Amino acid sequence: MKNTKPAFEKISPEFGNSLKVMQHTEVVKNNLPFWHFHPELELVYVNNAKGKRHIGSHLSYFDNSQLILIGASLPHSGFADRFTTNGSETIIQFKEDFLGSNFFKIPETQAIKTLFEKAKKGILFNGDTKTKVGPKIEVLLNKKGMERIIGFLEILKDLSFSKNYTLLNVDGFAFEVEPQDNRKIDIIFEFVSENFKRPIPLDEIADKVSMTVPAFCRYFKKATGKTFTQFVNEFRIVHSTKLLAENPTSITDICFESGFNNFSHFNKLFKKFTGKSPLKYRNEMKQLVAQQ
Repeated sequence: MKNTKPAFEKISPEFGNSLKVMQHTEVVKNNLPFWHFHPELELVYVNNAKGKRHIGSHLSYFDNSQLILIGASLPHSGFADRFTTNGSETIIQFKEDFLGSNFFKIPETQAIKTLFEKAKKGILFNGDTKTKVGPKIEVLLNKKGMERIIGFLEILKDLSFSKNYTLLNVDGFAFEVEPQDNRKIDIIFEFVSENFKRPIPLDEIADKVSMTVPAFCRYFKKATGKTFTQFVNEFRIVHSTKLLAENPTSITDICFESGFNNFSHFNKLFKKFTGKSPLKYRNEMKQLVAQQ
């Protein structure tokens, strides 16, 4: 698969709307980057399609349908690889304060506020919740104005009280940055995506955003909660998980293809990051694909 730049995506709802609601019934060939992020939360319902979830550090496969809530500024890629005859992917993108800065601070909406916090890890909804909420999401396409807002609040209420979910545990990949900093994070993301296969000196990346090395290190740690070296290594590990799942190349080659120059270091970081060895990860991915 062609590697394109993970980048900041600007989302503009239709005039007169605070939500962006759209549906795809075939794989969309457009200019969206393969791995991107935006300050909006994203609720995705895929019906009758197969694909993969690549959200932050998480990569897995799904068959037939999925309902997932992605937190603000959490990097992710598109989901559906293949639709069946009546397949569709419905997406709702919205800012946390789409009803004003205080609406989700009142007592009656605290469960939804908690839902938004959990979404920073990525939430996969299962069973009855998916069956109940999925059709409600599709119905929003035909609603406008206040009816759409009321329908969406009903969806958020259902999700906030659901016990039938799994956290994808991708905490640490969301960027807690101010809107004016989005461009700076975008530049860093883009540069890492193009250069992660080689060493990236701190003075080189600091220069890209017109900062001194100490100022850059402080800024990046504050914005992401990790050092730049940690981030680059995690980026490399995420890349290696994709190759392990989709590429028959040897694990040693994947180590070097992902930007590591030491196999034992790669193994150690991979296990720390995913909880399993590269070989075990690959075997589990093979089993998942075989079940599709």
